[in-house]
Amino acid sequence: MARSLGQTAYRALSSRGETPVYETSTARPEGELVWLHAAEPGSLIAVQDLGARLAANRPGLHILITLPGPDRALPEVPSLNGAGELLLSLLPEDHPGSVEIFLRHWRPDACVWTWGGLRPNLILSTADTNCPMFLIDADTGGFDGRRDRWLRDLTRDLLASFSVILTRSQAGQRRLVQLGLLAADIEITSPLLAGGQALSCADSDLADLSQALGGRPVWFANQVLPQELSTILSAHCRALKLSHRLLLILLPADPADCDAMASQAGDRDFRTLRWGDEYPDDFTQIVIADDPGDIGLFYRIAPVSFLGSSLLADRGGVDPFEAAALGSAILYGPKVRRFLPSYTRLAAAGAARIVNDADALGTAVSRLIAPDQAATMAHAGWDVISEGAALTDKVIDLVQDALDRRQGPGGGG
Repeated sequence: MARSLGQTAYRALSSRGETPVYETSTARPEGELVWLHAAEPGSLIAVQDLGARLAANRPGLHILITLPGPDRALPEVPSLNGAGELLLSLLPEDHPGSVEIFLRHWRPDACVWTWGGLRPNLILSTADTNCPMFLIDADTGGFDGRRDRWLRDLTRDLLASFSVILTRSQAGQRRLVQLGLLAADIEITSPLLAGGQALSCADSDLADLSQALGGRPVWFANQVLPQELSTILSAHCRALKLSHRLLLILLPADPADCDAMASQAGDRDFRTLRWGDEYPDDFTQIVIADDPGDIGLFYRIAPVSFLGSSLLADRGGVDPFEAAALGSAILYGPKVRRFLPSYTRLAAAGAARIVNDADALGTAVSRLIAPDQAATMAHAGWDVISEGAALTDKVIDLVQDALDRRQGPGGGG
């Protein structure tokens, strides 16, 4: 395709000087790889959730998530729970040489670009590889730079590189029309929002544990730090005064802390059982588990969950959507910076409550053990995680279809 004047001018300007170096210590995994770009600040959690959903729907699929770079620290890489691999990288400078290195290394089979902040050399070079490209969650804020105003033909060419364009607002649609698109070619959808993943568990484990509990009230303290244990034990003691059969299931943030936590609970005269030895009986007050693989089971068993790593140490908290996706009402401490937007959405809907000390935690557990209270919060949580589900499902279908075409006769895979 012949280059427009805007493309030619931009490429000449961006080619000046030495080629910036793009380096990554991560090799490209074998198999299909979908590239998701999180251009908008604060969108990473939602993009990670989309990546997890994509990987869960296509065995062996790997997900590369990029962030605007190159000068920032990469966050911790979350697990995809065995469904492929999730990789994080910063985008290179938009120099033709750096772009070539990036694309030669990752060789994406499809690209989903969220919001705006388009990189001309990167977008056009990706399109030249016949990689299917989708622009989603577009809004006015992603197309308001000087380049978009003065190089309108370049921006129009960039937008034409995407086979599907989805915007989250009518204002976004109007802005894209101003940039040269036809309104009929732009679909308005809900915003891209994180929705959580339903952690798995064996049906037999759920049935056996439910039978062993015999209807006992249960609460779950997940990812507990050593410095939080005293608060949780005091809260359990307080709640036991009002609900004598109440059982606490406790999972430390570090499995190596299980023995010390069991000893500390024993010192306070709690009747404690290590999960895996046997099922709790009517006299067991605390079950201490050490396998994060059982979190999905415990969220299903417990109508109320306290999400640890949030009270005293600034560890960033635990993903609350995992609990909400399995119908557990959520209690949490104030230090949840990593997932603050998720907690804010849940708290605003009445699906999560913040607690700051043992008294507040014990009182909240006692109140929420009542089935109607927990059910109301669980329903509110389900409403929150269901927001944006239609967009996620649509993007998954678009990517699946694109990958299938690349694998089929005449495809590029």
